[in-house]
Amino acid sequence: MLTACGQPKATAGPVKLRASITGKGEGDTRLLFAQAGLKPEGYSVEYSEFQGGNLVVEALAGNSLDYGSMSEIPPIFALASPHQSFKQIAVAHGDVNNQVVLLPKGSKIEKLEDLKGKRVGYVRATTSQYFLIRMLQSVGLSWADITPVALNVTDGASAFSQGALDAWAIYGFPIQRAIATEGARILKTALGILSGNYLVVAHIDALNDPAKVEAIGKYLTTIAKAYDWARDHQDVYAEVVAKEIGVPLDYVKDQFVRKSDSYQLRPITDAAIASQQAVADTFTEAGLLPRKIDVKPLWDTRFNDILKGLV
Repeated sequence: MLTACGQPKATAGPVKLRASITGKGEGDTRLLFAQAGLKPEGYSVEYSEFQGGNLVVEALAGNSLDYGSMSEIPPIFALASPHQSFKQIAVAHGDVNNQVVLLPKGSKIEKLEDLKGKRVGYVRATTSQYFLIRMLQSVGLSWADITPVALNVTDGASAFSQGALDAWAIYGFPIQRAIATEGARILKTALGILSGNYLVVAHIDALNDPAKVEAIGKYLTTIAKAYDWARDHQDVYAEVVAKEIGVPLDYVKDQFVRKSDSYQLRPITDAAIASQQAVADTFTEAGLLPRKIDVKPLWDTRFNDILKGLV
């Protein structure tokens, strides 16, 4: 009866966090922890792999995750659902230069205006859709001026390799792989468009479980230490990442050198909330959301004291 009335529900036995891994290489928490010599203590972590934050949202909706990470965009689309399965509990601020519009080898496209009438791949409800909209707007184009092709990461990579796309708005390790193995080149990065705010989220059931709340606090602390290690050992980590994603080391080193920022966990602020609201408003104005969205109810500041001690 207490649980039915909304009282906290305690985990029976050892605490296990079900956490997401999005993409490969630099963003793989398992890889980072192993290299930094860190591991969860007093609880265990069960990882599931995803290609994008939109899929993390789906897993949270299905209650198969306790903890996840994503950009500012997937939660905005999740607000269209009548059932809200998670809260945003922290900001992981990081690189935006590894989010780009990519062109195939031999492409004659030289500037954003040249995308008019072209087939451009993107991942729906992610940063790639958002920065593509903003890039088009910056040169007086709209979503209707291109032929947008919504593809998941794997299908997008295949379509790009086979010449089925004129350009590809994409993020993460596929960029270095396409540049190294296919002679792709970057038309424009998302610097100046994306805020660099990536969101840490937790399922509402986990947030109603005191044991899991304690474990999440510890996990955030461990991730912050891992980010510090990565920032201070970029050359070492570049070698590990290059081997993991299967591209020559020089390409990963180049990406690391071009980073707009190293990853750092930050507390929730009014500025972070306003940033996500501006993103939501952009999607609404582009006609891609059915109504104006208020993002403030998505945020939960209970971990702010821990996060302030990590900055």
